[in-house]
Formats: sequence, structure tokens, C-alpha cells
Amino acid sequence: MFTGTLPHGADPHRLAWEQGYKIVRPLSAAGGAPDLTLTVQVGRHGRNSVLQAPKTRSMDPDLDLALESPPVVRQRLAAYGIVLSGRGLLATQFSNLTAVPGLWGLPGGGIDLGESPSQALIREVAEETGQEPDISHLLDVQTDHWIGRSPTRVVEDFHAVRIIYAARCPVPSDPVVNDSGGTTADAAWVPLDRWAHVAWSSGARALLDRHLRDLTRTLPVR
Repeated sequence: MFTGTLPHGADPHRLAWEQGYKIVRPLSAAGGAPDLTLTVQVGRHGRNSVLQAPKTRSMDPDLDLALESPPVVRQRLAAYGIVLSGRGLLATQFSNLTAVPGLWGLPGGGIDLGESPSQALIREVAEETGQEPDISHLLDVQTDHWIGRSPTRVVEDFHAVRIIYAARCPVPSDPVVNDSGGTTADAAWVPLDRWAHVAWSSGARALLDRHLRDLTRTLPVR
């Protein structure tokens, strides 16, 4: 057993590995932002290898930090969901305010002050798609670290920490983006036999490759 805080730019899987553990599965995400507690099941990995730390990348190839003021350091806690229904997989399309306009991702977004991850997911799904999900279980935690411009054009040293849930939508309807003018341009139900043909963001694709097949077998959607 070990405990620790998540420093800016760090990944919980790497922190666990450096302590001699590998994360078997996440168990719970409790508390309200910004003080969240992630509890995971771990096992000893018994290896001497060290995971190579990824380099901080730039989301803007034209960004010249030498000509800019120092980036604003920001760690963003967010909640996202792999949401299934009889109509397929719920997806949202990134708007021109993001670094990946036109690509598709999972519904979700930032956790407001005092809000739990599960509360944030339910709110964000309603805002971005008009759907009402039932959360099944905590599925994964994913992090990313880059330097780039925010939607408000501020240069940020950005650390994304994403809490990922599995969810189902018992009464799916035609998706509607209620939070217009933001980072979500469109929303849709993607048929499960077509999901692999969608232009996903790299983070969404990694999560779907890892979890979707098992979820379609174990998560009741009808």
C-alpha cells in the first residue's frame, strides 16, 4: 500500500510503478475538486525497469515560448464517460476553439469547484449532448501534459487529469449540444459497428481500444 499526491505533470500509473506497484484497476474517485482522492487496486510488479517519462509536448508548432511570457501552470481535473445505449456509443466533436477541431471524443469536461467527478460527468453529458446517463463504475484514469494555447489564447503549461467512467443511457434521444459556443461543436450516437471508422482524438481512441469491447459485453444497454 502507498499514498501520494499527484504533482503537476505526473501520471498515477508512473507514480505507482516507481513505488514498485502497477495499477490493476481504479476503485473510486471521492471528494470534490480540487481535493479529490483516487483509490486504486495495485499489485507488486517485481521489475527493475523504469518507465521512461514522456516529454512535455507542444500543441502549437508555431508557438515560440522565447517570445511569450512564462506559461500559466494549470492542472485540470475532468470527468469523461464511455456512454453506451441501444443506439450505440455517445461521442462529441471538438470545436474550432480546441487544438483538435473536427476530431471526436468522449463526452465530459472539467470538474467544477466542490463538484465530484460523477456529478461533473452527469452535468457535462447533459450540457454537451442532452442525454441523461446512469454511471456504472469507475473505469480508468488518464493524464496528458503539454504546452499550448487555451481556448482563450492564454499560453498554458497544461496538465490534464481525466477520470473515466463507464455509463449507460437508458432512454437515448437525438443528441443536442446545449452548451453552444464552447468546445463542443456536435454530438452523435455512433453505431458500435462503425466506431473504429470515426476520427477520434488520440486520448479517446486509446480509451476505446482498451475498454469498449469488454463494456459492450458486460454493460447492459437495452
